[in-house]
Amino acid sequence: MKKIEFWYSIGSTYTYLSTQRLEQLEANNDVIFEWFPFSVRARMIEMENVPFMAEKKRQKIDYMWRDVQRRAKLYGFDAKTPAPYPLKEFDLANKIAILGKKEGWIKEYTKITYKKWFLEHLEPGLDPNLSDTLKELGLDRDKVLKEANSNEIEDNYLQNTEIAKNKGIFGSPTFIYENEVFWGDDRCEDAIKWSQ
Repeated sequence: MKKIEFWYSIGSTYTYLSTQRLEQLEANNDVIFEWFPFSVRARMIEMENVPFMAEKKRQKIDYMWRDVQRRAKLYGFDAKTPAPYPLKEFDLANKIAILGKKEGWIKEYTKITYKKWFLEHLEPGLDPNLSDTLKELGLDRDKVLKEANSNEIEDNYLQNTEIAKNKGIFGSPTFIYENEVFWGDDRCEDAIKWSQ
C-alpha cells in the first residue's frame, strides 16, 4: 500500500476539508496517509506571509469562507462559515495532535476538533472544544494538557516544523509522495494519482 504524507496545522481553514475525507480516500484508493502536525504559522512568519489578516483583504477572506463552504458541500458534508479565525491557541491544538500521534488518537482528535470548529464555531485549543473533544475520546484533559506542554512534545513540534521547511512545505494542508509536494486540499487527488 502506498503511503502519502499529510502535513497539516490545526488552524488552517482548508485543512478542515482534508481531515474529513482522508479516511474515505484511503478506502477508495488503496493508499494510507500518515499525519504530521506542524506550525504553518511559523513557516508563514519566516516567509513574511500573513494571509487573510488585514481588513483590506476582506474580499479574499470572504472568498475563502465561501470556497470552503462550497467545497465541503461538493464533498458531502457541511461547513458553517465564517468560523472563529485566527485561532488563539493554535500551538496548543497542534501540540495535542503531536501527542495524539504518539499515543494513536491523532486522526480522531483532529477530525472531531475540526468538526466542532466548523460546525459549532468552538475554537480548537480552547474550552469547550478542547474538553469536549478529549472527553469524547475518553481522555483525561489534565493529563493530556500536561503531556502536550512537555518539553518532549514541544521539541517534536519544532522538529516537525523544521522538517516541513526542509521538505519545501509552505502551507497547510500539504501532501507528499516520494518527495513530490502537493499543496492544498484540492491537490490531494493529484498526490494519489501520482502515487499509482
